[in-house]
Amino acid sequence: MAKGASISGFPEWLPSERVVEQRVIDTVRGVFELNGFIGIETRAVEQGASLLKKGETSKEIYLLSRLQDVGHEESVPVEDRLGLHFDLTVPLSRYVVEHSGELAFPFKRWQMQKVWRGERPQEGRFREFVQADIDVVGNGELPEHYEVELPLVMVGALERLRGLGLPKATVHVNNRKLSEGFYRGLGLTDIEGVLREIDKLDKIGADEVSKLLVDQCGADEDQARACLELADLRTSDGGELLSRFDDLCRIHSIGQDSPAYRLARQGLDTLAMIVDEAARIRPGCVIADLKIARGLDYYTGSVYETFLEGAPSLGSVCSGGRYDNLASQGNRRYPGVGLSIGLSRLVSYMLHTAGARPSRVSPAAVLVTVWNESDRHSSNVIADDLRARGIAADVAPSAVKIGKQIRYADRLGIPYVWFPAQVEQDSQGDPQAGDEVKNIVTGEQERADSTSWEPDIVYAQQSINLKA
Repeated sequence: MAKGASISGFPEWLPSERVVEQRVIDTVRGVFELNGFIGIETRAVEQGASLLKKGETSKEIYLLSRLQDVGHEESVPVEDRLGLHFDLTVPLSRYVVEHSGELAFPFKRWQMQKVWRGERPQEGRFREFVQADIDVVGNGELPEHYEVELPLVMVGALERLRGLGLPKATVHVNNRKLSEGFYRGLGLTDIEGVLREIDKLDKIGADEVSKLLVDQCGADEDQARACLELADLRTSDGGELLSRFDDLCRIHSIGQDSPAYRLARQGLDTLAMIVDEAARIRPGCVIADLKIARGLDYYTGSVYETFLEGAPSLGSVCSGGRYDNLASQGNRRYPGVGLSIGLSRLVSYMLHTAGARPSRVSPAAVLVTVWNESDRHSSNVIADDLRARGIAADVAPSAVKIGKQIRYADRLGIPYVWFPAQVEQDSQGDPQAGDEVKNIVTGEQERADSTSWEPDIVYAQQSINLKA
């Protein structure tokens, strides 16, 4: 990443790093569209009232002010001010409501945009970063099978990035109804608080979470221990999940005829269905993990976190869940389920851990040299011929010595250098030579015609290499 007068948390990629980022974006978008998702883009700002729906993350909003208004912001409530969006789900809910009459439901959308979040920057975590989202939003109802489809699509996208140095990804899934029913069965009432504390397990450990459950959520030690026992439940088999959950309920005296158990059972059945259906298509890629809580207020059902094999310090790289009440219009609800990849975190990992580097910085496969400035038009014609046939070409910036033009191409990683025919003529009036092209990687040079020559695909394509 570019150094110098940088601002913490706001990355600026060097050209070679940007090539890697663009390859990631193109790859992920291709998988989304392969699965029938439709691309949209929403504005960068939202009303404060909409952004505040997100719960704890709302503390990280960047609010906007014009310079002439600085010092007078306190007179305007946060709800009435504009802020930069810190995810793409809240903007989507607003977009769906505003355009409901023009959309086909279920609405399957993909979206890749920058978002802004005022959190503490650290390795792989930024204040300005690119997110890649997929969501399916229904009109009034949304079938549960989408809660299987979306994690499979995301795993498919991450699998395509394995060639860029990304390790194997596994989606961990839980269900809010399951957790809430269990907590209520224990006698706990601050359900959102318990979920937020359980969500901190990987960061601060079980002992600290247990203390927080007691100090912040009104749990006694037995209730806190039971919450942690539930969080320990992890399996990729739906039948095993059902059996082990019922064992926990018996141990902690949660009766199967209680409203709390019935609520938990709704989530349990959905969760068992998700892991079993996913296993039929991609065995082992989706597992039930009951410590997954997602400490965000609007999730109502399935919640997801995605982890990379051998990269625990990176944390979750893809998360999301089901939300039934985020978007509504009068009596009409638009339930949805979505997942989001933090693309900037993945790019940072690929660059700094996997050592991903492009084979060349310039997208051009050919640099057309210029013998002298008076003949630049000849070089431009050749470049146009190549571009017309889909071969990316650039023209040398100045008619310096040919050796310097070749070194310029080499610095940008352009593999072919084109030498136009010299315009001087012999005594019979014929050109002294035709066009020639040189592969500066192999040293091979040959006669070429700009209307028919084809580069070797091995050198013409921009590839991403990994460190040894």
